[in-house]
Amino acid sequence: MERHAEPTEYQELEGGPLLKERRPEPCVLTIFGISGDLSREKLLPSLARLTRGGALPKGLVVAGVSRSATSFEADTPFPVHPIDVDLREARSFDRLATELRGLEASGETQGNRLIYLALPPDVVPATLAELGRAGVIQKGARRPWHRVIIEKPVGHDLDSARDLNRLALDVLDEEQIYRIDHYLGKETVQNLLVFRFGNAIFEPVWNHRYIDHVQITVAEEHDIGTRGGFYDQTGVVRDMMQNHLLQILSHVAMESPVSFAADDIRDKKHELLRSLRPHDGRAVFGQYAGYRETKGVTPGSKTPTYVATKVFIDNWRWKGVPFYLRTGKGLSEKVSEVSVHFDPIPHCLFGTEEVCQRVEPNVLTIGIQPEQKITVQFIAKVPGDDLSVGRVAMSFDYADGDLSARIPEAYERLLLDSLRGDATLFMRRDAVETSWKYVEPLLAPSMPDTYEIGSSGPVAAQELMRKDGRQWRSL
Repeated sequence: MERHAEPTEYQELEGGPLLKERRPEPCVLTIFGISGDLSREKLLPSLARLTRGGALPKGLVVAGVSRSATSFEADTPFPVHPIDVDLREARSFDRLATELRGLEASGETQGNRLIYLALPPDVVPATLAELGRAGVIQKGARRPWHRVIIEKPVGHDLDSARDLNRLALDVLDEEQIYRIDHYLGKETVQNLLVFRFGNAIFEPVWNHRYIDHVQITVAEEHDIGTRGGFYDQTGVVRDMMQNHLLQILSHVAMESPVSFAADDIRDKKHELLRSLRPHDGRAVFGQYAGYRETKGVTPGSKTPTYVATKVFIDNWRWKGVPFYLRTGKGLSEKVSEVSVHFDPIPHCLFGTEEVCQRVEPNVLTIGIQPEQKITVQFIAKVPGDDLSVGRVAMSFDYADGDLSARIPEAYERLLLDSLRGDATLFMRRDAVETSWKYVEPLLAPSMPDTYEIGSSGPVAAQELMRKDGRQWRSL
C-alpha cells in the first residue's frame, strides 16, 4: 500500500537572501546564429520573458548575427538589430566591429559586450579567431568588459577540446569565457547543493556507509528529428554524457566547498571529476529503430542514441558505491532525475526473511524535469490492528502554491548570470578537459543494440542492473 503525504509548506527564511545577486549590467548582446533553432526556441523566448519581468538592465541592446540576418523577423518585445555576417569572410567581422561601435555610440551599454556563439561546434574556433582579429573581443577587457558564451559540446573529443580552449585563451582570459550547459541552469540542479549542505539530516549519511547506489537518468521522448547530419557526428555520449550527466553527477557527489563563490564550487566539481575511476569502455549502447532512415544519417551508422553505464568514484566518501548513468532519445517518457538508494535495513523485524525482502530500502529522488521536486520514500505502518507496512512518499514540489511562478527557465538564469559576471553555473576549462578524458573510451562503441521508440531502452540495459542485484527506476 502506497500513501503520499501532503506537500510541505515552503517558508522563506526571514532577513532576505543569504547571497544577494549582483545587478546585471547593460551591454550589447550579440547572438551569432540568430535564425537557428537555439535562438528561436530558447534564447529569444528567454530574453522576452526577462524583458516582461523587468529583469534585464536598462540600456541592453540585442544584435542578431547570421548570414542573412536582415531577412530574419523576430516577434519579441524588444528590438533585435540584424547584422549580416558571413563566417567565411574576414571583412564581415570587420563590418561587425563597425556596426557594434555604432550601437554603442549612445553610451548606454557602457561599452560592454556579450557574444553568444549559438553556432555548430565546427565553426566556433575560426569564429573566435576572427572576433579577436577584428577587435570585436579583446583579451583582458574588464571595464568595459567583453565576454563570450560557448555552447556545448566544447570540442569533439579531448584533443579538439584542448585545441579550442587554447585558441579561446589566445583571444580571451579564462574569466571572459562562459561555457554553457543549460542543465546547470535548472532550479533543481542548483538546489542540490543547498539541499545537501544546508540540511544536517542528509549530509552525515551522504556516503558509502549508508548509500547502496545512485541512479542518474536523462531520458527524452523525442527522436533526433531533423538534426540527422549533426547528431550522426555527435552521438549520445558527446551530446549528453560528457556534459549534462557528468555535471549532474558532480553536483550530487562533490565535497563541500569553502564557500558558494564561483571558483570554490568549480574547484570541488573538478576535484570530483578527477576522482572518477578511469572508464574501461564497457557500457550498453543502443540505437532506436528507424534511426538510420533519418535524413542526414549515414547508412549503417553505429552512432548510439542511448547509453547506460556504471561509474565509480575513488575517494573516501564514495568508495565502492556504483553510480548508474543512462540517457537516450526516443524513450517512453521525458524525465531527468537523480535517485539515491540507501542500504536495506540490517536486521529483519517484521516476520520471516521472505517478508522483510519486500520492505524496500529508502529512496531519495530529485526530479529535474519535467517535474522539479524532491521526494523521500520511506516505510510506515498502515493504520489498523494488524502490523502491515507500506511505502510513503513525502514530497517537496516547486509546482506547489506560488513557487512555480518563481522558477526561471534555465537559459533565463544563465543569461542573467553572464550579464552579472557570475560564472558559478558555467564550465571551467579544466573540468571540460577532465570530463572529455573520462568519456573518451566510450566514443568508439561497437554496433549498438536496437530498441523500439517509446520503450525504456535496450534490453541489455536492464541486464546491466540485474547482474548487480538491482533494477532501474521505471520511466
